[in-house]
Amino acid sequence: MANSNLTNAKRVKNDEFYTQYSDIQKEISAYLEYNPNVFRDQVVYCNCDDPFESNFFRYFVLNFNKLGLKRLITTSYKPSPVANTQLGLFGDDKTLVKAKGRPKVTANKFIINEVKDIDGDGEFNLKDIAKQLRANRNNEWTPLEKDGDFRGPECIKLLEQSDIVVTNPPFSLFREYVKQLFEYHKKFVIIGNLSAIIYKEIFPLIKENKMWLGNGFNAGNAYFSTPITREYAGGVYDPETGLVKFRNCCWFTNLDHGRRHQILPLMTMEENLKYSKHKEIKGKKSYDKYDNYDAIEIPFTDAIPSDYDGVMGVPVSFLDKYNPDQFELLGSNRGIDQDPNRIYGRGSHISGKETFKRVFIRRKK
Repeated sequence: MANSNLTNAKRVKNDEFYTQYSDIQKEISAYLEYNPNVFRDQVVYCNCDDPFESNFFRYFVLNFNKLGLKRLITTSYKPSPVANTQLGLFGDDKTLVKAKGRPKVTANKFIINEVKDIDGDGEFNLKDIAKQLRANRNNEWTPLEKDGDFRGPECIKLLEQSDIVVTNPPFSLFREYVKQLFEYHKKFVIIGNLSAIIYKEIFPLIKENKMWLGNGFNAGNAYFSTPITREYAGGVYDPETGLVKFRNCCWFTNLDHGRRHQILPLMTMEENLKYSKHKEIKGKKSYDKYDNYDAIEIPFTDAIPSDYDGVMGVPVSFLDKYNPDQFELLGSNRGIDQDPNRIYGRGSHISGKETFKRVFIRRKK
């Protein structure tokens, strides 16, 4: 199962998954559609990305002028075992001198202040960036003194200089990573495990409308490349593409996007009980109720009744459709007591059976 696969990856601290360029492009486009100037004059920091292979670096450097960036900063955590193989930024360019000066032992730091067609061939591409970095023309390519850990003083200093952080942070350090972002008051677009929604460190941020889900992956499927697929015990690995597929990854952000404000179309309770496509609902006399809390169970997001004013327990995946103008987010059943009366315990029971990974909502009138 994908959920257990990603949990296994987290447990063994297998954090080396590389995001596809098309997924980054699709996600960033959603914020640009809502606000075309969201990145203008901003310093973007990708602090978990080896510049030699990161598609985050590739996207932002190739769209530097289009987005109107002020600066792009990218740092990596130690040299990667697949460095120089995904983008071919240096190794595939036979016109360049082989990278004798490339850091071999330490992590890398790229700071991009300017991008342009340096070789006069009429187009701007990664080869231009490679030449500018080698010539150190208003851009910087240097090794970090330490290992590039995002918690280290070097990376924190760079974080303080940034406006928006965009990356795929380590699965195993997600709580700590998000905490740091809020401590330094940063805007962000990051990838995380869907289960992180109900972490005690994360859910309050979502409930208080300080953090929400992004536009999302195509059909909910996230594909990552990784150098350790054959040793990796989980995931859905495709040997033809070399990618690992996950169903339980999502984007987290505090940048606004239009999908977040779309009204979720719903049927009435009576219509759901008569016409729902879900056998768990269609034909029943009423929705199930929790034994230990005054709320009804809604096992599917599209089965939320449009005319029910009470509290409803819905799957965590509902938050992918959550519109704060349409619903009020009340709490979770994972021991996160958001209600002042502490009414949410660990687990919610229906006919004595415990349900998990539920969030409680109420329709706004």
